[in-house]
Amino acid sequence: MPHNTNSMYGRRRVLGGLITAGTFAAAGCIGTDDPDGNGGNGNGDGNGNGGNGDGNGNGGNGDGNGGTEMAGSIEGWGWDVAARSLQLTAEAYEEEHDASVTVEEFGRSAMKDDLQTRLASGSGAPDVAMLEMVDGHSYIDTESLADLSGHIEDADVYDDFVPGVWEALSTEDAIYALPWDIGPTAVYYRRDVYDEHGLDVDSIETWDDVLEEGQKLPDDVYMLNLPPGDLAGVWRYQFRQLGNNPFTDDGAVNIHDEDSVTIARTMKELYDADIASMLEGWSSAWFGAYESGEIASLPSAAWMEGTLRAELPDTAGDWGVYKIPAFESGGPRASNWGGSSLMIPAQIEEPERNRGWDYIQWSLATEEMQMLMFDEFGLFPALETTYDNEAFDEELDFFGGQAARRLFADVAQEIPDYRFSVDTPEVSDAINTEFERMLRDDIDPEEAVMAAAETVADRTDRELA
Repeated sequence: MPHNTNSMYGRRRVLGGLITAGTFAAAGCIGTDDPDGNGGNGNGDGNGNGGNGDGNGNGGNGDGNGGTEMAGSIEGWGWDVAARSLQLTAEAYEEEHDASVTVEEFGRSAMKDDLQTRLASGSGAPDVAMLEMVDGHSYIDTESLADLSGHIEDADVYDDFVPGVWEALSTEDAIYALPWDIGPTAVYYRRDVYDEHGLDVDSIETWDDVLEEGQKLPDDVYMLNLPPGDLAGVWRYQFRQLGNNPFTDDGAVNIHDEDSVTIARTMKELYDADIASMLEGWSSAWFGAYESGEIASLPSAAWMEGTLRAELPDTAGDWGVYKIPAFESGGPRASNWGGSSLMIPAQIEEPERNRGWDYIQWSLATEEMQMLMFDEFGLFPALETTYDNEAFDEELDFFGGQAARRLFADVAQEIPDYRFSVDTPEVSDAINTEFERMLRDDIDPEEAVMAAAETVADRTDRELA
């Protein structure tokens, strides 16, 4: 995969450093947490992470002085570049531990369907699995995830992550996954297309500015795309940008407020002005339109960097990024779109669970591993302690020399909180249905928003706010 040749955290460098220096063990950055709090991170005396260790507290599969029994091998599941990222950290983990970690790569839908079946049956699930934050409470509600609160508390890593990630992965009493990547938002734009048609990126602050600049494009070029299969994703990041939540504190449906109507109205204005296409996201036509420059802008999130590098390598150097537009001058321009975590199914036995946590902590709570995955695949770390790394200030050739990752790091620290729930899928389904109808059938935005809210209220037996 193409990536910045000046990167500080390339695969060879990190793995080489681990092999020769035992970086993390020496720094006390990793280790297995004893469920009773009596384990250790390895103090060089062989009493930390297993019975017959190698002097760094990392070896062996016994219970050592901490009483923690760990399996010799575990299996993890993920999809696409996320799975490939885990394969990198698994390779590094195996270099430092007497254990085997196998990561199986799936397609997104195939993995989610298979995982849900195995969780429901109570058997056959992997020891570690990827979990999207948007799905967090739907999975938690099934009581099929292991409680990781004790591990997280013993490791003392809670405050190392951006604050907004925990809501999606926890209840009042427990935390069920460790955050991995997040999706601080921005607009990716084709510099060459903007330049060719005289669009001024520095003049874009609000969606009104987007409308104005988009009028400069010829009829066969669109300013942006509104994906019919994920209009809810577009709505959600903007609803969150404005500081909203889909349900009130007392549980009432809240997706029909004035901000939601403003978002719907803006989408319709963009579409009616004929500067927004409606291609299915991730389709061959969608990729082709961005490759050819038929669509000039892509509102998305930090993780899109890796996809663009992998799928559109010939466009390297033609891209730039700017913050998502505000709805009024001086308004907020930060949000989040997507994000994932790693969890352990409740059905997993204790030795595999302990090994699984050790691998999860290694992969997600250490700066080196997070930066390795970020560099190789563009997965933006939820680990806030990475943001001071100078790699974020690198001027990237893919983005025409722009230090694009610093923009995302700045946005990440301004992301508003957002409460997902077991009924999040109902919100997504209703918004997708009604907003597509709004665009294709010329429905009034306020009517579309209210129809979505009433649908959610009816399906979830909730009141309207």
